[in-house]
Amino acid sequence: MAGVEDVHILWTSEGMSCDGDSVSVTAASLPSIEDVVLGAVPGLPRVHLHNKVLAMENGDEFMQAFHAGARGELDPYIFVVEGSIPNENINGDGYWSGMGNDENGEPIPVNDWIDRLAPGAWAVVAIGTCATYGGIHAMAGNPTGCMGLPDYLGWDFRSKAGVPIVNVPGCPVQPDNFMETLLWLLYQAAGLSPMIPLDDQLRPTWLFGKTVHEGCDRAGYYEQGDFAYDYNSPKCLVKTGCWGPVVNCNVPKRGWMDGIGGCPNVGGICIGCTMPGFPDKFMPFMDEPPGGTLSSTVLSPYGTVIRKLRSFTNQKLNKEPKWRHNKKALTSGYEPRYPNT
Repeated sequence: MAGVEDVHILWTSEGMSCDGDSVSVTAASLPSIEDVVLGAVPGLPRVHLHNKVLAMENGDEFMQAFHAGARGELDPYIFVVEGSIPNENINGDGYWSGMGNDENGEPIPVNDWIDRLAPGAWAVVAIGTCATYGGIHAMAGNPTGCMGLPDYLGWDFRSKAGVPIVNVPGCPVQPDNFMETLLWLLYQAAGLSPMIPLDDQLRPTWLFGKTVHEGCDRAGYYEQGDFAYDYNSPKCLVKTGCWGPVVNCNVPKRGWMDGIGGCPNVGGICIGCTMPGFPDKFMPFMDEPPGGTLSSTVLSPYGTVIRKLRSFTNQKLNKEPKWRHNKKALTSGYEPRYPNT
């Protein structure tokens, strides 16, 4: 792939999707989507983005790139899938979700596009929790049989270049998380970076290797057993339903837009939206998570003692040393080596 001059990004959000991930990515800044498409990032191949939310083209003109990719005329390309994948085997007499029309004017199911484009892609990326693990549309009781892209293609799927499916979850995706992942893949395609490191759930390890709690501004309150009981408090939100201690996500540390925001940073509980078990395993959202009562009970006596001891130390440290004064005698302990005689 070294020396490749052009890479197409075929991005479909025609699965069960709200286009929230496409909208979210417009807020990225490290790098921005504009920087990548306009060639402002050194070392990248020229990028051609095909995303209906961000495209100037529409209708048949927009679909041309996808048909060309399916015919093998856009090599290399990165295939980005947004939205959960419905089970078209149980669609009755219709279609769950389609993108474009065939020669008979019938909708082409998004599943067919995945079948056509994934095998020939240099890399396949699932953006957002719906595409990665099924998300909201795949919760219990749904009629569509929705699933994530690895469930559809198989967790052992490898792209044309031998790259596993790359999952970048989030509801919606944190914009810089996705653009940073895309940047890695583009550099990898250009021969300038190694294989992208992924965890067992196919998430980039440098983004999802730590929990919300480990990067949270409120984590110190948890350690002190100091909990919030309403949403106006700056303290730890575990008792109000936050799943941060067990959720893999970097948003509290990274922020949401340009380092600002992020759920617990602005008073919102973590509901686990980057996790494969979302949403079912995290509901009801406002209840204290399992284990929260036990951990808070264990921490309470310890935290009470620690807070008291720290308050004593805090009071001491909030006073200046006694030798800082404007009196006539120096009391700092200084002893001149050559005193005046």
